[in-house]
Amino acid sequence: MSATGAVLTRPPVQAGGAPGVVPQVVLAVVCGGYAVGAALGWGSPELALFMGDFGLSVAAFAAAVSCFLYARRHHGRFRPAWLLFAASSAMAGIGNGVWGWYEVVLREPVPSPSLADFCFLLFAPPAIVGLLVLAKRPVTKAGWVCLGLDAWLIGGSLLTLSWSLALAHTAHFQGQSVPQGALALAYPLLDIVLVSMVLALHFKRSSAHRSAINTAIAALALTVLCDALFSSPLLREHYRSGQILDAGWFAGSMLLTYAPWVARRLPGGDTADVPERAAPRTPPAAGTTAAQRPIAGSLAALTPYLAAAVCTLGILYNVLDGRRIDRVVLFTGCTVVLALVVRQGIMLLDNITLTQELAQKENHFRSLVQGSSDVIMIAAPTGILRYVSPAAAGVYGRDAEELVGSELASLIHPEDLGRVVHEVRRFLAARPEDEPTTRIECRFRAGEHRAGGEKWLNVESTVNRHHGGLIFNSRDVTERVRLQAQLQHNASHDALTDLPNRALFTERVSQALTGRRATDPGTAVLYIDLDGFKQVNDTIGHQAGDELLIQAARRLAESVRAGDTAARLGGDEFAALIMGDGSRDHTAREHRVHEIADRLRIRLSDPYKIDGRDVRVAASIGAAFAEPGITPGPLMRNADLAMYRAKQAGKGCVKLYAPQMQADVVRRAELATKLRTALHDGEFALLHQPVVELAGGRITAVAALARWRSAQGILFTPAEFLRVGDRGRLKEDGDRTAELGRWQLEEAVQQAAGRHRAGHPVPVAVRISAHRLLDRALPPKSIEALLSRHGLPSGALVLELADTDPRIPLEELERRLVALRRLGVRIALDGFGSGAAAIGALRRLPVDVLRLDRDLVDGVVDSARLHKITSGLLRIASDLGMQSVADGVDLPEQIVALRSMGCTHGQGMAFSGPLDEHRLRHALAQGVYPVPGPGSEGRAVMLSGTGLPVRHVKKGREPVSPGRVLGELPRRFAPGDSRDGAEAALARPPLRPNSETSVPPT
Repeated sequence: MSATGAVLTRPPVQAGGAPGVVPQVVLAVVCGGYAVGAALGWGSPELALFMGDFGLSVAAFAAAVSCFLYARRHHGRFRPAWLLFAASSAMAGIGNGVWGWYEVVLREPVPSPSLADFCFLLFAPPAIVGLLVLAKRPVTKAGWVCLGLDAWLIGGSLLTLSWSLALAHTAHFQGQSVPQGALALAYPLLDIVLVSMVLALHFKRSSAHRSAINTAIAALALTVLCDALFSSPLLREHYRSGQILDAGWFAGSMLLTYAPWVARRLPGGDTADVPERAAPRTPPAAGTTAAQRPIAGSLAALTPYLAAAVCTLGILYNVLDGRRIDRVVLFTGCTVVLALVVRQGIMLLDNITLTQELAQKENHFRSLVQGSSDVIMIAAPTGILRYVSPAAAGVYGRDAEELVGSELASLIHPEDLGRVVHEVRRFLAARPEDEPTTRIECRFRAGEHRAGGEKWLNVESTVNRHHGGLIFNSRDVTERVRLQAQLQHNASHDALTDLPNRALFTERVSQALTGRRATDPGTAVLYIDLDGFKQVNDTIGHQAGDELLIQAARRLAESVRAGDTAARLGGDEFAALIMGDGSRDHTAREHRVHEIADRLRIRLSDPYKIDGRDVRVAASIGAAFAEPGITPGPLMRNADLAMYRAKQAGKGCVKLYAPQMQADVVRRAELATKLRTALHDGEFALLHQPVVELAGGRITAVAALARWRSAQGILFTPAEFLRVGDRGRLKEDGDRTAELGRWQLEEAVQQAAGRHRAGHPVPVAVRISAHRLLDRALPPKSIEALLSRHGLPSGALVLELADTDPRIPLEELERRLVALRRLGVRIALDGFGSGAAAIGALRRLPVDVLRLDRDLVDGVVDSARLHKITSGLLRIASDLGMQSVADGVDLPEQIVALRSMGCTHGQGMAFSGPLDEHRLRHALAQGVYPVPGPGSEGRAVMLSGTGLPVRHVKKGREPVSPGRVLGELPRRFAPGDSRDGAEAALARPPLRPNSETSVPPT
């Protein structure tokens, strides 16, 4: 026998339990004690009379009280039956009490008839009606007719037999009065009716409360038996109260007392008081064979024929005894035979109807089974398939005849067999009403004719019980399982490159940190970013960018080792999990990981062949090791920081994580927070530096410069803060930079309008980046609205482009500048001469003012080569009709040299540093600054008409930084920078030590 067959033959566990043993023992002891007392005569005639009368009365009243209490507590279909049994027992109790009153109290014979006889006669009708309530209700009218006929068949046969034996003699009254004769006949006739109902009910009782009904039937049957013995002439003439016959009546009353409470108890102590239609079908008890189960049904079918046979025996007895057939016996026998014929005709018609319905239902279900797309299989208790529906040919690729007779276990995949056996065993152990079905999914052996050629199919089966075996309703779910696997794969892999995505990569990292290799310090995570990928998308299209990512992912997957994991985190960022080799040597593991990362860098930096062209990108890689106690989040963050450090170091290189990188991130975050706080709290101040005409020293414009006021009152440039935001690491910091730019522009326009109204109509120059100028959040109408709101006239605002990044689209920038010039805004090109991009911008953009980069001004006196370059650039500006402004004019000899080259204006410490509004208006009131004349070449004279205390530091020497004094800004300040170092940082690398202007407190 197979494993599955062994499971199917296991008997199910019976749910619930029988009533307790203690009540049964008490009942047996009480009934036995009464029987022993009656057999011994109770020791005295007086006690015998008392126990024979009042003892039976107490027992009957106990039965009445028990049935009444149960009916009051439980409301169901059978409640009227128990109320009727209570009334019947009450009648018996009253009758026995009246009998005892005459015999025990009055000590005189009981008259006949008496009140006791009346009560005894009323015992049977309620019991008979109660039995009808307990009977299974017929569904059709024919069923009701058959139930009545069965009762008459049993009653008529018993009447025929009893009349032939004794009742005929009793009916002649033999000197008795008519009431006495009627009473003598009433007792046996009612007993016959009661016996008929008991026998009919025994085969037609309800399936609910089976144990309680059986006990009640047994109690009434015992009472009827004792009544029949009492009615016989032999016992009746010699009967005295307290004899052994009373023990039968006593036992019947006690059984009826116990009957309502004998119902099966469910787990938890509740009684299974459920209606018949909701009563669960419990499996047969252990040890009950298939041959024993239909015996009750066979006896029920034979009952009418047995009754007719009894009636026939009664008639034959009279004939053989030589008696004349009594008219009562003849009439009763004829009615019994007629009832049998009528019942047989009804059953024949009913059988014909049932046969037709059965055939119709069989055809219906056969069509459903054969036409169903699901495979229906019936497995015997031995695990052998006894039936397989025709759908098996289409689902399994195997004919149903081929599967019939095979073992179910031989068709299930060996890896799934143990799980299937366990589930079947659990299902059979459960109660059918709690779990009528279960679902099993396993792999099933396919046939050779299966389309697609699969050897194993994924099959889902709904399992039901079937006579100790199982019914499997199975369907092919191979496509669903394949789709689920594909969806699960898609959820954990990148759709473009099919590499593991961030979620799966994080899970792999977590497994590496918590598994058996958790203590391996050689495990590392690599973060990889493709440098220049954005240019690929912008120049040759996103489709080419996707192809590049696919090729890069393929190279990465081929380059990592077998036990490592390569993943795409999003965009052009990839990652790799490098498993350690167990080495504890710190230097060796760093060398190993750096070698792997460098190999990946070289492989990813090779040219990519896309649409017939070679496309080159570089790879910046950051690596971080799994230190003891680290979690996936911090480890991946460390690798990310190392990757950004590699990009800052020039791109196309490998950097290992160091704790200082995290400290730098924390420091930048703190600086960004300080910038945010300064903006919200109004800690920024706007200073202005005069732009002076080199020929006569006249102030022609002022340049607006933003400064941050520290807690100690020192103003310094926020270059370090702005660099944090402009690097693009944090979008929020970029927003802070834009907010600062908006504040600076609006504040400059507002103060310039105030100076115009005060009689100082000098233009104000505001530095703005080209990126900021192209931002959609700053449309041309917003600048127009700003000028109109503050009343600043046309030509009073100069916008200086702070950067000329080659990635900026010059066409869009040109359109924007043309729109601004229509509003009267003048355009200046800042930092000219610092790179080739400035030449391109000069060629394309509508520029009014050209600002020379301070690197050209610093060496214009000492370097003949630089002198020629600066002179050439100034000639270009002059030929194009532009004004020229030299940035960073700090020495008188620079004024002379620039003026001789044709430079028109200058800005720097040779004239004045940044001024607050009060000192600026004072300088504008004077109007001019003294400038060296033509004969003052070579004299190093510092001119400053502002009277401001300026912090003097020799050129090239590092000054004392306000940021270092405060412990907040690691910047170096020196006199020599006339512009905002933060904005200059947007166009060139970090400035040298004397690149910013330190400003004293005002």
